[in-house]
Amino acid sequence: MPDQLHNLRHSLAHLLAASVLEIMPEAKLGVGPTIEHGFYYDFLLARPLTPQDLPKLEKLMRKRIGQNLGFEREELTEVQAKEKFAKQPFKLELIHDLVTKGTTVFDELEQPIGKPSATITAYTTGTFVDLCRGGHVESTKEIPADAFKLTHIAGAYWRGSEKNAMLQRVYGVAFQTKAELDAHLKMQEEAKKRDHRKLGQDLDLFTFSDLVGSGLPLWTPKGTLLRDTLDSFVWELRQKAGYERVDIPHISKKDLFETSGHWAKFQDELFKITTREGHVFAMKPMNCPHHTQLYARKQFSYRELPQRYASTTKVYRDEQTGELSGLSRVRSITQDDAHVFCRESQVEVEAKKIWGIVSTFYRAAGFKLDVRLSFHDPKHPEKYLGKPESWKKAEDTLRKIVRAQKATAVEAFGEAAFYGPKIDFMAKDSLGREWQVATIQLDMNLPERFDLACINEKGERERIVMIHAAIMGSIERYLAILIEHFAGAFPLWLAPVQVAIIPVSTKHQKTCEKLGKELRESGVRVDVFSADQSVGKSIRIAEKQKSPYMLVIGDKEMKSPKLHVRERGKVKLRVVAKKTFIAELLKKIQTKAKR
Repeated sequence: MPDQLHNLRHSLAHLLAASVLEIMPEAKLGVGPTIEHGFYYDFLLARPLTPQDLPKLEKLMRKRIGQNLGFEREELTEVQAKEKFAKQPFKLELIHDLVTKGTTVFDELEQPIGKPSATITAYTTGTFVDLCRGGHVESTKEIPADAFKLTHIAGAYWRGSEKNAMLQRVYGVAFQTKAELDAHLKMQEEAKKRDHRKLGQDLDLFTFSDLVGSGLPLWTPKGTLLRDTLDSFVWELRQKAGYERVDIPHISKKDLFETSGHWAKFQDELFKITTREGHVFAMKPMNCPHHTQLYARKQFSYRELPQRYASTTKVYRDEQTGELSGLSRVRSITQDDAHVFCRESQVEVEAKKIWGIVSTFYRAAGFKLDVRLSFHDPKHPEKYLGKPESWKKAEDTLRKIVRAQKATAVEAFGEAAFYGPKIDFMAKDSLGREWQVATIQLDMNLPERFDLACINEKGERERIVMIHAAIMGSIERYLAILIEHFAGAFPLWLAPVQVAIIPVSTKHQKTCEKLGKELRESGVRVDVFSADQSVGKSIRIAEKQKSPYMLVIGDKEMKSPKLHVRERGKVKLRVVAKKTFIAELLKKIQTKAKR
């Protein structure tokens, strides 16, 4: 985010807090950072805010903008800061962390980074003072009063921990011009129409049950067909590249994750099981440690490498209830996971194969991919497994792979997995939103921790490396993206129902059934509607389910040797020979045509 836009949004967060204090002087202030497209601020309040409060707060914010207020920086000692924020307990907590640990970032407090800070900064705007490191605009006159909007209110635990108080979070969006704001709000309205949670119900793809639990989606026959179609496509591409399918259990002893390093890093996110004999097991949060044990089952010669293992299986993570969101964030995650065990000299060839699979797969959905290199943060080595020299070697290798593909990549430091750097593929959907989808991860650490090797040409044990490769990553999350990308109107090859056949009355039912049988036997997915309901209702259902093709069969259609085809999104009927229609369908399905 450019500094100017960041400063504008950060300044608006301060104006929001000042406005809340004006109508609720006893409010306790949390934090107010910038986020993508805007900002938010957290408050502990005597009464809940409502959507009706937002226009009032916007009016107060615009009033302050019109007063041409500055943002005056002040350096404070610990004593001065505690005195200034004596009535703000959350600010006092942040001051304590700054002084003792050098950071206010909650996730890092257990392992302090940086040095204790003797200098604390605050910014004053009018009569409002906030604990803040900056930056801001010079004056409120730099903020366009018509280019921001408060959008909604949500709950948020203080510092993200459910052990802490629940605060009210007010979200806002802000841009440098009203035109940009209007465009963003229009896109948000379109996004609401495409919300996968709503479309998933309309299309009868998945459901959630209170008895099963939050974050545990149940897949209907149509939804399962959609998942299986995608997974079969991935496997088809992997099989051509020499992968072999394996199968692994859903639980394991904690010893496996202690050796891999996941237990120390993620034990709070694991579902744990204690057996009646007192043994501790965990539901697997990822598959890579299990796959290492498949490789470790015997001693491999260099001639037998690479070993390529693939399995589509569920993993489980104990996500907090407030963080769950439709299919985007769930507790049971289906991963199309694969791991390549190979020599360092084979990494580039194997990565190129994976890159080809990724490109082919996402091209079928019409996604254009950008590339990001996710590297470790060298300032905080304690976050990662392994030695600095291993990380440098792995990251240099990934840079070389990107160059070999004639691609350009943004380097994002601090975005690596804790065991290795990644090539992340970024896709833009039909609304222009960017998503991280596939990934290629180079891992020199798990082979070291599990002592994985091959016997080389000299008869010596040689340490191997491991490539983690996910094409969809989480099938649930990818389907959330895909549903919204297509607004539920999937291309023919992916649509759960490819042709809807609708009888006008009961006397046309047998003809529809016969045609449906013929299409199914040809390899087309068909839904034959019942004549027990009106033709109008059947057409509305088929349109709501966004079937690519519809055949309405009445007296005229029964007498005709040709089919009268309604294609989704087109008004005019097309009259075509049945044999020609079936051939066209099969060609589109086989080639995975985008329409």
